[in-house]
Amino acid sequence: MSSQRKRMFSAVSAVALVLMAWMVRSPGTVAGADEAQARQLFKAMTDYVGAQQAIAFDYDATLEVVTKDRQKLELASSGTVSLARPDKIRTTRSGGFVDIETLFDGKTLTFLGKNKNVYAQVEVPGSLDHLVNELQKKFDRPLPAADLFLSNAHGELMADVTDVKDLGSGVIGGIECDYLAFRTKEVDFQIWIAQGASPRPCRYVITSKQIADGPQYTIQLRNWKTGGDVATTDYAFKPPAGARQINLDELKAMKNMGELPSHFTVGGK
Repeated sequence: MSSQRKRMFSAVSAVALVLMAWMVRSPGTVAGADEAQARQLFKAMTDYVGAQQAIAFDYDATLEVVTKDRQKLELASSGTVSLARPDKIRTTRSGGFVDIETLFDGKTLTFLGKNKNVYAQVEVPGSLDHLVNELQKKFDRPLPAADLFLSNAHGELMADVTDVKDLGSGVIGGIECDYLAFRTKEVDFQIWIAQGASPRPCRYVITSKQIADGPQYTIQLRNWKTGGDVATTDYAFKPPAGARQINLDELKAMKNMGELPSHFTVGGK
């Protein structure tokens, strides 16, 4: 074994031993208190976010994919989100291979592929909750961290939780956060929540338990703004000069317009 591999193995082993020792030393009564505290912190976060009528933030995200030979790869992207309750949102996502904007004005949903200067529209009248559901089920284009912004985020996210841990604190983007972990049958998720009077989400990680090697989706939120600090946003779509309108089937068929770049194929290597 090379010296570099030995160092890596030693570091991982040390971390594992520390974690195992911490878990063994944690008494049941303390664990129960920690779980109650974690639930309270999470509820405070969802209450705070749900009470904000206008929210804007920037984000950095990574989506893990696992190859047939079990190599994990991370697809990185960045973007922005601006929303106004009850029924307006504008998001962007740029990932090197894709540059797409999604707009919803309460009635019309628009996908704008900036890198190809094409757009597609569909009528989806309703609230943000309705839109999130439609995007996930019908269009397979989930919005960034959408679960956290549902009107009943606490009920939706905690419905199937079987295990809760308060893991202390961590620092995300220079902000001290409470670090919580939750388990369900299908996924595990972790969240870092800013401490203080504005308990906003700073980092959110979802781990799949139904796919081999547990690929993760991670989103880190920054430049958080609410209320009057949110810049005035126009949620009505205005086609850029020369933009071509296409239907949704054409949009889905286009390369480099979805979650994966064209040289990645589901079921491929």
